[in-house]
Amino acid sequence: MNITVIGATGMAGSAIVQEAVKRGHTVTAMARSENDLAALAKKVAGIHTMAVDAFQVPAEDWHAADAVVDAFATDPAHAYLHIDLATRLVAELRGTNKPRVVFILGAGSLQTGADHHLVVDDLRKLPGSDQFIAIPESQYIELQFLRSVKNVNWVGISPSRDFTAGPATKVLMGTNTLLHNAAGQSHTTAGTMAVAVLDEIEQPQHRQTRFTVADK
Repeated sequence: MNITVIGATGMAGSAIVQEAVKRGHTVTAMARSENDLAALAKKVAGIHTMAVDAFQVPAEDWHAADAVVDAFATDPAHAYLHIDLATRLVAELRGTNKPRVVFILGAGSLQTGADHHLVVDDLRKLPGSDQFIAIPESQYIELQFLRSVKNVNWVGISPSRDFTAGPATKVLMGTNTLLHNAAGQSHTTAGTMAVAVLDEIEQPQHRQTRFTVADK
């Protein structure tokens, strides 16, 4: 398959690029920094790179892919761009079945606790939350928007509360509830996320919905 990864040089994006290449797919790694893309290309042989702002990509480039993975990341001051990019992709792909679009979402929109409140509600209560809360809040809005979209082939994937770099483990899967493993940990590595993304691209199990993955 031809797979395009937006935000390919970030933590999640680079892991997805590596997993896709390992499985024999043709990968276009998209990011804004030429230097970061050059470093990724040295690490992962055979990828195509595009140093471009995702907001400037012509619609025909999206349609050339079998799957597009939105692993876009930004600083909290520009967190609204998560929503803007989702709406742009949807606008350009409405009424099509290809490409399939995989959105990497945050854990903030997952439910937790006996009252099934949102994780983002807990995050707002953390000390210093004003320094980062815009990102989970924007990704929650992004998911709400996506849930209204019925004519684009999309899927969303959320990690657990702690999302860090690291190799893949066995995967726990859920739907809308924050996952914890047998040790009580709520953790997802980028490697685990990459495996979940590629499994879903190769053998789709979800359509126009969000699911969540964690380290077992």
